[in-house]
This record gives sequence, structure tokens and C-alpha cells, in this order.
Amino acid sequence: MAKQKPSTMLKLLKTLIGVSVIAAASIGATLLYYEKTGLGLASAESPADAPPERKAVPLPAPIFIPLDPFTVTVRNENSQRILYVAITLRTADDPSRRMIVEFMPEVRDRALRKLAEQQPDRVQTPEGRQALVATLSKTLQDPYLPHSKGPDITSVLFTAFVVQ
Repeated sequence: MAKQKPSTMLKLLKTLIGVSVIAAASIGATLLYYEKTGLGLASAESPADAPPERKAVPLPAPIFIPLDPFTVTVRNENSQRILYVAITLRTADDPSRRMIVEFMPEVRDRALRKLAEQQPDRVQTPEGRQALVATLSKTLQDPYLPHSKGPDITSVLFTAFVVQ
């Protein structure tokens, strides 16, 4: 029995040493990870080394220009339907807003012509509506004479869209 006691003591000692090595390796790896990612204690203790905080730049308020709703007859080879759509334009800046307001009759005419060209089955699909947004955006951003540059329209938004 005297031989079993040192054997169990030796096993216990080996187990404790193994656990200690694993714990030390785990702690070391964790500290290394935190140091490399900037989350470590060193960065918290030395704020002088930290980059200066940037102040948040306030975003400009959105500029929306609602257009009066449109009611248009849209046709395909088999039928004709009514398209009722309300559109709001979002512009990037105030000069674009002023240009749209100043040329509102021409803006509405361009939009009305593009809406009347649509196929009723096509505009009822998400892809068709997305294509209509792209078409309207391009058409409404064309220059309005005598200006050499058109308004900067960032979004064409449908606020009502019905096909009957």
C-alpha cells in the first residue's frame, strides 16, 4: 500500500501542474487577443495614446418635395387600366429643391409622360416599380432649360400606388 500513495500523489501533482499550464496558456492567449484588438487593459490605462475622438457630423435634414398625385390610363394590347400614383422626390440640396419647385409644370409633365408609357402588368411587380423609379429619376434629373445641369434627386418615393 505504500506504493499506491506516492502514485496517487504523483497523479494529483501532475494533474494540478497540467491544469495550471492550461489556465496560464488560456489567460495569456486572452490577454494577447485583447491587446491586439485594442480592448486590453493597456489601452484603458493610457488614454493619452488613444486617438482623439471625432465629433459626430450632423447629417443635413432630408429635403422632400411632394408632387400632386397622378391619375393615368395605362394600356397593354388587351386592356386599359387606371394608374393612380403619388410621388415624393428627395433632393440632395436646396438648389435642387428650388429648381424642382420653379419648374414644377415641366417636372409633372415629364413624370406624367413616363407614367403613361407603362404597361399595367409590369408596374404591378416589384421589378417593374423599381424600373419605374429608375426611369423617373433619370428623366426628372435631366436639365431644365436654360440650366445646363438638372436637379440632384437622390430618391423617387411612391407614397400611393394603385392600379385598377
